[in-house]
Amino acid sequence: MKILVAVKRVIDYNVQIRVKEDGTGIVTENVKMSTNPPDDNAIEEAVKIKEAGKATEVVAISVGEEKAQETVRKALAVGADRGILVKAEGTVEPLAVSKILQKIVEKEKPDLVFMGKQAIDDDCNQTGQMLAALLNWPQATFASKIDVKEKSLEVTREVDEGLETIEVNVPAIVTCDLRLNEPRYASLPNIMKAKKKPIEQINASDLGIDTKPRIDQIKVEEPPKRKAGIKVASVEELVQKLKNEAKVI
Repeated sequence: MKILVAVKRVIDYNVQIRVKEDGTGIVTENVKMSTNPPDDNAIEEAVKIKEAGKATEVVAISVGEEKAQETVRKALAVGADRGILVKAEGTVEPLAVSKILQKIVEKEKPDLVFMGKQAIDDDCNQTGQMLAALLNWPQATFASKIDVKEKSLEVTREVDEGLETIEVNVPAIVTCDLRLNEPRYASLPNIMKAKKKPIEQINASDLGIDTKPRIDQIKVEEPPKRKAGIKVASVEELVQKLKNEAKVI
């Protein structure tokens, strides 16, 4: 069994996001970048399945600029066997990413495709579902537990009502939830070994994919500042303010 894992380079979740003064986007220069957190869960699960003897190869793929190679290297350092970087400049929307992944799947012929349930930068939660539609493969989204069987997967999903367990045939697309596992840290020896693992580089244009955005971003603004709270002397005063000023009761 071969597992393809899609990983995305995003601004680190610990970084305070700042909007550019001209409102054209957010500041990314000299900002710490890292792997999208749910993608870390995806690569961890793929490596665990391989370690259990149920997969023979784990391939990490990222779509983006040259610097996204760092994200692929991290995946190699935690256990992926080889990497693929599809180079594309600027913003690459979920549909374009899905079409790129479709081409790579047709080339690599994996049995499973893992990815995070959504990216923390755009929060789109679309790529996995779009890829499943393009490939006509079954999908299991928001996975918090995966049990690999002979020719299928039993997946526990995080849904609004609680947990849902489904079974999907292989090949399949799985998007991973943060509660799926605890991603491991890459040790120094494995980081050094990862530098020797191969990363194939492909231009998105060579795949015949148009990565031009379909959505025009007009302006980016910070959310309005929250007003400071006040203290009230009694329940009666609180009720009066909620009724007459906030008008919520």
